[in-house]
Amino acid sequence: MPEGDTVWRAAHRLHAALAGKPLTRWELRAPTGASLRPDARGNRRPRLPDTDLTGRHVREVVPRGKHLLARIEGGLTLHSHLRMDGAWYIYDTGERWRGGPGHQIRAVLGVADRTAVGYRLPVLGLLPTAEEHTVVGHLGPDLLGPDWDPDEALRRVLAAPRRALGEALLDQRNLAGIGNVYKAELCFLLRVSPWSPVADLGASARQRLMPLAKKLLEVNKSRPTRITTAERHPDHRLWVYGRAGKPCARCGTAIRVAEQTSPDDPASTPARITYWCPRCQPGPAPEPSP
Repeated sequence: MPEGDTVWRAAHRLHAALAGKPLTRWELRAPTGASLRPDARGNRRPRLPDTDLTGRHVREVVPRGKHLLARIEGGLTLHSHLRMDGAWYIYDTGERWRGGPGHQIRAVLGVADRTAVGYRLPVLGLLPTAEEHTVVGHLGPDLLGPDWDPDEALRRVLAAPRRALGEALLDQRNLAGIGNVYKAELCFLLRVSPWSPVADLGASARQRLMPLAKKLLEVNKSRPTRITTAERHPDHRLWVYGRAGKPCARCGTAIRVAEQTSPDDPASTPARITYWCPRCQPGPAPEPSP
């Protein structure tokens, strides 16, 4: 699943291509009836394919955690979430679209010189800008947003002291933007098992947690390739994520992998694959598979 830094880049590319320009093309191809579900106030949105915002200006495109909000003239917002497979591609006028087969296209936003095409978007909705809180209001402080508050994020994480640190970091209600990659890398850098209860975090780990999370996303938000290590060697761009069975870059122990229950979040799958070094990250962990 794209994480906060990836969504930040997508929002900035979309903003650069569309903002301040009138729409010359507007197509939403979400599954019929997807927008007919009642919102928090019991209102039902018009069907997405029936809307036509051609001629209206795109005001801005902003990220909120892992969500994208395209605000359009007239007080409307197009909300999308990429989840595992979704993507927005931007093409010059006349350029061939290459994001996938046509039946996977869910949205087309065109201006005079560029076209943004959304492929495989599992979450797509049009709502009044004043009601954005109905889709993102549950999120905690955004690591890459203007609302970032490390003290509030830490308070939310510590509010459930028996919860595993890995689960707490993935819960977007605590802090918005961390996904499975940064969960694993943060736990490694803190030398804590992803299954350690939050209450067992030492004073140093508590003090470092939020500044380190912020630093990792900030330094990677403009990079095409995510790096969490000091080295630039291809085998060591990440400390543990995706390196199951390979030697730990710090101690040489084989990196282990196991499933970890995900938080109760609408954008989460039932469990995520978690990577860790059993030597560098002492603490509770699943037994090795036979």
